[in-house]
Amino acid sequence: MTVGCSMLEYRRLRAPRESGARLIEPPLGEIPALIAANEERRRQAPTELCGRPLAELAAQARGELLAAARQHTARYRPVPPPAATERVLLAGHQPQLFHPGVWYKNFVLSQLAGQERAVAVNLQVDSDTIKRTGIRVPGGSVVAPALEEIHFDAPGPEIPFEQRPILERGLFDSFAERVAARLTPLVPQPLVREFWRLAVGRANEQASLGAALAEARHQLEGQWGLSTLELPLSKVCGLASFRWFTLHNLVELPRLREQYNAAVHEYRRVNHVRSANHPVPDLVQEDDWHEAPYWIWQNAQPRRRRLFVRRRRDALELRTRDAVVGELPLGAKCGDQRGVEGLAALADQGIKLRTRALMTTLFARLLLGDLFLHGIGGAKYDEVTDLLFRRFYGVEPPGYLVVSATLELPIPHQHAREEDARRVRGQLRELSFHPERFLTEDQLGRGEIAELAQAKRLWIGQEPTRETARTRCRAIRAVNEGLQPWVAPLRSQLEQELTEISAQLKSRSILGGREFSFCLYPAQMLQDFLLAIPPATS
Repeated sequence: MTVGCSMLEYRRLRAPRESGARLIEPPLGEIPALIAANEERRRQAPTELCGRPLAELAAQARGELLAAARQHTARYRPVPPPAATERVLLAGHQPQLFHPGVWYKNFVLSQLAGQERAVAVNLQVDSDTIKRTGIRVPGGSVVAPALEEIHFDAPGPEIPFEQRPILERGLFDSFAERVAARLTPLVPQPLVREFWRLAVGRANEQASLGAALAEARHQLEGQWGLSTLELPLSKVCGLASFRWFTLHNLVELPRLREQYNAAVHEYRRVNHVRSANHPVPDLVQEDDWHEAPYWIWQNAQPRRRRLFVRRRRDALELRTRDAVVGELPLGAKCGDQRGVEGLAALADQGIKLRTRALMTTLFARLLLGDLFLHGIGGAKYDEVTDLLFRRFYGVEPPGYLVVSATLELPIPHQHAREEDARRVRGQLRELSFHPERFLTEDQLGRGEIAELAQAKRLWIGQEPTRETARTRCRAIRAVNEGLQPWVAPLRSQLEQELTEISAQLKSRSILGGREFSFCLYPAQMLQDFLLAIPPATS
């Protein structure tokens, strides 16, 4: 089933440039209508997934989600009583030490849920791989700053967060003190000490590396008044509703692969992208095996592998590039329980099946919630996802909210601009090619300067010919060089100014970025910024 053939909707989204600026699109005043429209689209959708109506499966999915999120969150922080609401608002991110602009989503999520009488759930995308075990920390002085990568754990294999233990506990436990020792000359009282006590506490409870970071951050949010639940994607992928969704995708994989690739190609064309890996690689076909938009791995070998599937009579065979890993029995209909039970059996054997990027938010928006809050990167990806909603699932895509912000570290530094450097470089060039423009009328009217200036005027006044062009050029150059001693003081002054501007620009490039981890900022500064949500005016 398809709904129209709508072209991809291009959205120009840019992170705010000024420190303290926020991006919320659409405005919060439009959110009640957006949520109502999303709810109505789901109720009206004729779509079935493996024979189950979309609205029925969505009701099951959100019930399972809320029960699992409450159980998970209660392990490490108080959970409010169940709300008398069926509305669910969602956001998600990897369990990392991200910058305040990313964290701002969680604060908007909490406030919106309160305003809309909804439950807020943040998904920890722990199926992504951990690529860095450190953060950049500025040190030195304002005049001569430098960045250093400070590690909270030893580097290790690139495996999913959900499988990644803390490898070097001494490095982990000492992280806050090492960061503070470098940072406090520039930023007194950073949050890192307070936050890291919570992270060490979670690590003491045998939490994985990603879980220790995410749960400590969520504990801090609770202390600051946020009312949200959290759930790792690894647990979302254990929900029965997720298995129904996955079974539908695998049974219909040839058509899904075709529509998936078509949507990705359209994104590249509209956004003028040449890379074959952006926003995501195409799904390939090898003989009668179709690549699925899922990762697969086993507990014993936790490196993510691409999943390939083929249909064989009454079963689906699953394999990686290297080996067959299992099969899903199918009954007479896709909707038979046997396939869902087969997915559960694979999980019991330690085989992990996880959605890749596009399918993660597609599942969340299609079945789990009434509104998803994206950052800028996720919103760009979902230009592709929206096409899949229409062309593969046969429903109009639910609208989403884009939230981002920029906050610089509170380090005073000169706000030099690149145009200042261009201006001075232009003046230095003028000194080389037009030094007479920087001399006074009195200087130009006497002695050697007057003779040189007169000679240049005469040469410039002559129309160059093939015979005289080279002589004319050399003569003008000789005059410019002859005038240089009289503009040398100004040149020295401009060169010194350019040196200072360049140093300020370098300092700003180091200290003025928006990508520093939230734990490097003072707690009060973060609260003042993150808790200041614009009013929802229509």
